[in-house]
Amino acid sequence: MKDILLLEDDIELAETLKELLEMQNYSVDMVHNGNDAIDASYENSYKLYVFDINVPDMNGLELLESLRGADDMTSAIFISALIDLNSISKAFEIGADDYIKKPFFPEELLIRVNAKLAQKSKDVTLDNLRYVVEKKELYLDEKIVPLGEVQECLCDIFMTNIGNVLDKSILMDCLLHPSDTALRVALNKLKQVTDMPIKNVRGIGYILEKS
Repeated sequence: MKDILLLEDDIELAETLKELLEMQNYSVDMVHNGNDAIDASYENSYKLYVFDINVPDMNGLELLESLRGADDMTSAIFISALIDLNSISKAFEIGADDYIKKPFFPEELLIRVNAKLAQKSKDVTLDNLRYVVEKKELYLDEKIVPLGEVQECLCDIFMTNIGNVLDKSILMDCLLHPSDTALRVALNKLKQVTDMPIKNVRGIGYILEKS
């Protein structure tokens, strides 16, 4: 079974996303139209579909609807410039797991992919930390760590993206009142209660370092 089938007709963007995902050791098949995506889905099994909507031959919505009609329940993430509620509602109605609006940081897709595929394994470990992805529970030395809403959100992003540099804007989505100061305070609190080795990457964001 391969990891990801990527459908994107913007070749430059598709190659950028493919390279980023492969750097994280995901196996990626890349296609640029709906018919090729159908062929690939029949020839191989995948853990995750990443589909653009406006592509030649058959759009991404029609494609996923066809796959679901054939009892293909593979997890699916849409990436699309369509931001109208009808398109977004239709995507989830036919069985999408996530929807990312263009333009987006390529790293944002990586975060969503990591989170979705991490659910397959359920547990992520780092030193004396163990994170149960499905329940969003963190254990330190096998004792559960109580986390507030903001800390839980940050914890989920970091523990499903260990070793990846995360842009500050992505982390700020966890905050009620986003600012650089609020983010630093929230991260300091998270580090205090979890001992997470979170480091600042100057001018970019933060990273939870591997052991």
